Amino acid sequence: MAAARAALMDEENSKFCLSSAQADAVLKLQLGQLTRLNGNKLTDEKNTLSDSQANLQNLLTNDAAVRDSMVEDFDRLKKKFGTPRRTKILPDEDEKMEIDLVQNERSVIIVTRGGYIKRMPLKTFENQNRGTRGKKGTSSGTTADISDDHEIAHCFTCNDHDTILMTTQGGIAYGLRAYQVPEGGRTAKGAPIPSVLPLKADDIITSVLPVSQFSKDEFIVLATEFGWIKKTPLAAFEKLTSRGLIIASLVDGDRLNWCEKCTDADDILVGSMRGQATRFAASSMRPTARTSRGVKSMTLKKGDTIADMNVLSGNKEQCLLVVTTEGYGKRIRTDEFRTTARGGSGVIAIKFKAGRVNDRVSTIRVVNEEDEVLLITSQGVIVRQKVKDISCQGRAATGVLVQKVDVKSGDSISTVSIVPKEAVDVSV
Repeated sequence: MAAARAALMDEENSKFCLSSAQADAVLKLQLGQLTRLNGNKLTDEKNTLSDSQANLQNLLTNDAAVRDSMVEDFDRLKKKFGTPRRTKILPDEDEKMEIDLVQNERSVIIVTRGGYIKRMPLKTFENQNRGTRGKKGTSSGTTADISDDHEIAHCFTCNDHDTILMTTQGGIAYGLRAYQVPEGGRTAKGAPIPSVLPLKADDIITSVLPVSQFSKDEFIVLATEFGWIKKTPLAAFEKLTSRGLIIASLVDGDRLNWCEKCTDADDILVGSMRGQATRFAASSMRPTARTSRGVKSMTLKKGDTIADMNVLSGNKEQCLLVVTTEGYGKRIRTDEFRTTARGGSGVIAIKFKAGRVNDRVSTIRVVNEEDEVLLITSQGVIVRQKVKDISCQGRAATGVLVQKVDVKSGDSISTVSIVPKEAVDVSV
């Protein structure tokens, strides 16, 4: 007893360290009492485990009990951690498209006769004086080895967000955004058109038209080399894609060469390669479906074909710029061409220089005095100059030298493109 009492009162024993009275009370307890105390503890533990087993078994067999348990846990977590949201998730109002990531810059797009296309910034070309030789706008190889791959067929200015309506000589139209045309350097050859459009091997792009928006009050006027012309609502081309659509039925040997926008308040002026021109009201033609052939625009003499087509808005300040294939040109007031019935033989628009037996009309284009033009030869030489530097003459005049053309090497004026007013300051 003494040893047990000393062990209970030992201050170095952290388990007990009892006082003298406490040690005496413990030593007076019988062994049965101590056993009963431990038995009660085991009984409580057994009851606790039985309750836990029953609860877990209920969770395994009862889905409702699982949901109730989850709700209780979530409520407890909400009370402990729940705070008001400090951020907001807003819906994206506008889905970003490729066009939203492209700046709407001014560009020059060039299409060659060999089937190549490229896009260049308009500021690539600066102003030059009348009669200069110009600078290269595309690669043309050597003088002795010039192929059709480098001859420029079309050159026009537009915004990069515009829809480019391209028509082929076979009467098929394709549509794509200007920024989708591959960009190239000033002397680069360009990208093959089949890599941009699904063009057939035997078809050629003969007309291009930049369209900023598809108005319900506007029409597309299409003209062919043999003099057929038609008017179709512009809205019919709104969903035009790069896959293409048939827009005209052609007779054998004819080609669809021109595509312009107009309204019923406008007039149409058609000129032939031998210097004749006729003017008639656009309202004289009824709108037709995409696949129709159209009506006769003017009566052509044997061997003559259509050189150009223009839409006249009735602005008396506008003039017609007439340029021949050998580089001569002039401006003519539009009121010198009176409105007549469609299908006539027309009146003289220009006389050719004496001795220039092979000279023909290359372009008849509507211009304003403050406009600028890009003149492109078939060998790729480009000149940019102001329209006011070209003299205004009568219908029977022969014009002045607008651009020096190396006729002996087979060069000739192929395209004349008007530079819009809003683009003039960009490249000065």
